[in-house]
Amino acid sequence: MTTLNKSTLSGIKPGVPTPSYDLDAVKTGIVHFGVGGFHRSHMAMTLNRLMNDGKALDWGICGVGLLEGDKKLRDIFAEQDCLYTLVLKHPDGVREPSVIGSIREYMFAPDDPEAVIEKMADPETRIVSLTITEGGYNFDRVTGEFMASTPAVAADLKDGAIPSTAFGFVTEALRRRRERGIPAFTVLSCDNIQGNGHVAKEMFTAFAKLKDAELGEWIEQNVAFPNSMVDRITPVTAPEDIAEVAELTGLNDSWPVVAEPFFQWVIEDDFPLGRPPFEDADVQLVEDVEPYELMKLRLLNASHQGLTYFGYLSGYRFAHEALADPAIANFLLAYMDKEATPTLRPVPGIDLTAYKHMLIERFSNPEVRDTLARLCAESSDRIPKWLVPVIHDQLARGGDVTLSAAIVASWARYAEGVDEQGEPINVVDPLKDELIPIALSQRENHLAFVQNKQLFGNLSENEKFTVPYLAALESLFTRGAHETVSSYTR
Repeated sequence: MTTLNKSTLSGIKPGVPTPSYDLDAVKTGIVHFGVGGFHRSHMAMTLNRLMNDGKALDWGICGVGLLEGDKKLRDIFAEQDCLYTLVLKHPDGVREPSVIGSIREYMFAPDDPEAVIEKMADPETRIVSLTITEGGYNFDRVTGEFMASTPAVAADLKDGAIPSTAFGFVTEALRRRRERGIPAFTVLSCDNIQGNGHVAKEMFTAFAKLKDAELGEWIEQNVAFPNSMVDRITPVTAPEDIAEVAELTGLNDSWPVVAEPFFQWVIEDDFPLGRPPFEDADVQLVEDVEPYELMKLRLLNASHQGLTYFGYLSGYRFAHEALADPAIANFLLAYMDKEATPTLRPVPGIDLTAYKHMLIERFSNPEVRDTLARLCAESSDRIPKWLVPVIHDQLARGGDVTLSAAIVASWARYAEGVDEQGEPINVVDPLKDELIPIALSQRENHLAFVQNKQLFGNLSENEKFTVPYLAALESLFTRGAHETVSSYTR
């Protein structure tokens, strides 16, 4: 079958939208680190929408890959002229494919680090954006401090080092802009971290100060780091998705992206060198992102954690299968209503009751086929950022944490690496070599898992948390996941 690229676009099946703008006329204004599925279903889609309306043609994206696994996208994008297919999967089975063209360049940084630095140092680059995952910001989970001893970071901090991390690349590009009298670009985090702009500023500034104290001070004073909240469920592309895209479009796309129809993006409007007219593509530009991000992180993201371990241990493998189980759906709603919502501030323009029920509907979309394995991954980067803050806030206000403690217990049970049928679980986590032995020891020391202060701080010393946690863990051991999750809403 013919491969998707600029020369074959005219052969796409009728009715499939393609870029209506001249791809060669798009100028790069954004350099983006981390061109995964989410970036391509969210930010790149937004820019493509604006470009189709004749706007933002000077805000094309240059994608940058840092990791060994990014070679695959480099090779695919080279063959496909950086074009790809986005398919929105509606709950009723309707498929909505379109070809996205807003990414006009892609660089695999290890191939030519100097070219990446100069791309960011170019005055035409006015935004550097990031989806480097929650763990990519390199801060200690308990202290919040930048971890200079991380091997890749430590290597980048050496004099004369060729950058290999986002910190090294961004800092060197900003150094050159400063030397050349070019104003600093804006750094826009699109990762699921509370106060992602604040976190990005603190971490990038910390790195820069260690590299060059004067430069670090300049970055702190001159670089804008707006906060943002991003939301669209984007599962991993499966082989059957690739086959379906070929059938839908008549062209072969080696790495299409699939996503749910829902889209939300809330951004703090702080872009000294300008920005695309995001508001013309249903993006909310606000002065204070925090109420929206707390809503999303504590309701959607933390609820995913409530769903995934109980669901997996109950024998389900997809999110929609688990949500079809009333016990799990009711548990999630109870968590959102009783424990998460009391920790939120008012969210302008949002009906929280409707939002929570919409989350259940989104999780239940059978067409998205979001795997529980994806939601179970990287837990040590997710639970401390999404759920533990709910627990701390509830304890501080004298609130109940029974359901939150049960979610933590379900992770502890999952982290043992063996399911209830005795089959191995492929635990995907940066700390798995540390966490699995700890989890396996909890049959004797029931508090072993939560005594990890790096992840949980002092929660293991607070009886208001440990009493419901131990009850949930004991139930998981003796009655199993499904009976345990069912018991909370009877």
